[in-house]
Amino acid sequence: SYLKWYKKLMDISKFLLGKKAFEQFMKLTFYGQFVAGEDHKSIKSLIQKNRAFGVGSVLDYSVEEDLTQEDAVTKEMDSCVSATEKEGMSMDHREKQYKAHQQFGDRRGGVTGARTYFYSDEAKCDQHMETFLKCIKASGGSSVDGFSAIKMTALGRPQFLLQFSEVLVKWRRFFSFLAAQQGRDGMEALEQRLELQPLQVYRTHRVGETIDRLDWNSLIDDRIKISDLLVVPNLETGQLEPLLNKFTEEEEKQMKRMLQRLDVLANHAEEHSVRLMVDAEQTYFQPAISTLTVEMQRIYNRGKPVIFNTYQCYLKEAYDIVTMDVELSRREGWFFGAKLVRGAYMYQERSRAEEIGYEDPINPDYETTNIMYHKCLDYILDEIGLNRNANVMVASHNEDTVKHTLRRMNELGLTPTENKVYFGQLLGMCDQISFPLGQAGFPVYKYVPYGPVNEVIPYLSRRAQENRGFMKGSQRERELLWKELKRRLASGQVFYRPSPELGL
Repeated sequence: SYLKWYKKLMDISKFLLGKKAFEQFMKLTFYGQFVAGEDHKSIKSLIQKNRAFGVGSVLDYSVEEDLTQEDAVTKEMDSCVSATEKEGMSMDHREKQYKAHQQFGDRRGGVTGARTYFYSDEAKCDQHMETFLKCIKASGGSSVDGFSAIKMTALGRPQFLLQFSEVLVKWRRFFSFLAAQQGRDGMEALEQRLELQPLQVYRTHRVGETIDRLDWNSLIDDRIKISDLLVVPNLETGQLEPLLNKFTEEEEKQMKRMLQRLDVLANHAEEHSVRLMVDAEQTYFQPAISTLTVEMQRIYNRGKPVIFNTYQCYLKEAYDIVTMDVELSRREGWFFGAKLVRGAYMYQERSRAEEIGYEDPINPDYETTNIMYHKCLDYILDEIGLNRNANVMVASHNEDTVKHTLRRMNELGLTPTENKVYFGQLLGMCDQISFPLGQAGFPVYKYVPYGPVNEVIPYLSRRAQENRGFMKGSQRERELLWKELKRRLASGQVFYRPSPELGL
């Protein structure tokens, strides 16, 4: 594959040049283009330079283990299989989508723009947490109202995310089943409301005459032990049943530790006035990731937006998820924070769905995804226009999306200085979008990866693959650069100085 070829090329270059010369060569070329530096101290100059042009930073420590495919599969299968499954107990009731599968054990396959973590042990998760804490501290020390990005799979055993995701999806499906029985199918998620009388077997107290999805989700909020969350309704018997026959004491501790690490990070972000972005991941993890992120928002977003959830608009259900989360924030009075992306796992998700045999969760084509992105964005912008209690980062390299956002902001009377709508692009890409926005006073941020040269090679190799396709469409950027160069030569202003009053 391309990634193996790239890694082999890197290994040969390192052997021929030697470690120091190889690292210097990388800093002058590919590493220097897409990575800010080796540690939080070395990246400060780039962050300050970008700030002078009105461009902020989302710090992202991009070090990954350099695992072989075989090692990655072994780690994934070990960490995603429960004690019940290891003992060979019947798992026929488990959903195919939310079980570990050998052929997709290496979650890096078909993924170019996202870093990947594999579970080793609890000590490794603690190390990841400490790395994120340093990243948050660096964000707070290098800029005002900075962002820091985390991945939930770095903080615990992914088995819990698989199982919790399955439970959430089964409850939602049960809700849809009951809605259909009451003649309320075919409606958008927020419009479905159920009569409570038939549901008394599942709920011991009444909260009104009807219940909708957001209330329904609260059914699983009142249990004490985390393993007690993992119960699902049996459509035939009407009884609640455990997803697995048993949980070991160690599995219970592992689940709690993941939540405790999340809480430590959220606390740290709040203390350092840094906004914490929780990255989206594969669909078999995402229901749990999104739900846990919303739970943190309910706690930490009371006075201002601290926690930001990521919404993947290539998903068929993206709009339903966005609207329900916005509605929940509206009802409970906390700040909704979102990063909208198109998505990084499309090829892997399609292949997995086809091979294992479940419905493809991805929109059928790019145009449908664009429509979904703008639909979700418009809903959030309308919410901001109504009460100013929502915030969104438009994480996109698409010029049409950026223009659409600016046009809607103008229609709704949203000014850049309100800091409700942010724009985000990757370091080293789409500068023709980022810097004009920054100089015009709009809140715009670069996703800033950093880490030692040799330890970000896995990240860089996927970025190289992504850019093979991206560079084919970069003709417009080259034309703009050439046009600007000619303008500067003609005017005698070769070096550009940013406006001193701009910055974040």
